[in-house]
Amino acid sequence: MKADLSISCNDISKDEASRFGIVGINEKYQVTSFIEKPANPPEIPGRPGKCFVNMGIYVFNASVLYDVFREMEEQKIKAHDFGNDIIPYLIKSKRNVCAYHFFDENKKQKPYWKDIGTIDSYYEASMDLISVTPEFNFYDSSWPMRTYQFQAPPAKTVSHEGERVGRTLNSLICDGSIVSGGLVERSLLGPNVRVNSFSYVTDSIIMNNCNIGRHARIRRAIIDKNVKVPEGYEIGFDLDGDKKKFTVTESGIVVIGKNHVLPV
Repeated sequence: MKADLSISCNDISKDEASRFGIVGINEKYQVTSFIEKPANPPEIPGRPGKCFVNMGIYVFNASVLYDVFREMEEQKIKAHDFGNDIIPYLIKSKRNVCAYHFFDENKKQKPYWKDIGTIDSYYEASMDLISVTPEFNFYDSSWPMRTYQFQAPPAKTVSHEGERVGRTLNSLICDGSIVSGGLVERSLLGPNVRVNSFSYVTDSIIMNNCNIGRHARIRRAIIDKNVKVPEGYEIGFDLDGDKKKFTVTESGIVVIGKNHVLPV
């Protein structure tokens, strides 16, 4: 069946469904309704007690989407948001909108799906990757990650001289990264990150091409690409001070944006 739009959907119990956007379908999995957080969510036909949750993953027929934008503009209908504006219009205008039943090959008790619409939820999902038995397992050889691989040398630790020891504990370290005489605990380092001598990184996400200066200390932070942390700098140890310079979430995660030049 050629769909104008396919929506990836995950089935959950009706008791939980009112917290999500719900997709109503018929027996052919054609979408009949699209409702945000309904009090009485429609059930999946033939599966009582189960509802389809919108996962926010869409595949559009490009020419149809173009026509819909033009129609909505001509009719002066707001088209700012897929969930609130565009998809309801597609259904109302009798386009062929279909639901795709998400199938998880992750081999866990229940399908893996995280709504990472907030910084805190993104942080929690990322930190789960370093647990002993993560819900989302990168190391399942029967379910490989089909994603871009940087052409970079292997990650390495450098120095073993007294207190100047390069160490990584309970962490994921991407290719091209070097931990040179510093300590990294319970953290994720992206490609080509440099952690210099006597520095300390814990419970943090450090993205591509960042440089952590000597004697710097970082705790519960998300640092985006291409940030240079100066020597002796501290992040996450004085949240009141951090709030004056950076974004700090409700749970105390310090967020530093891409290419940010840190104030000394």
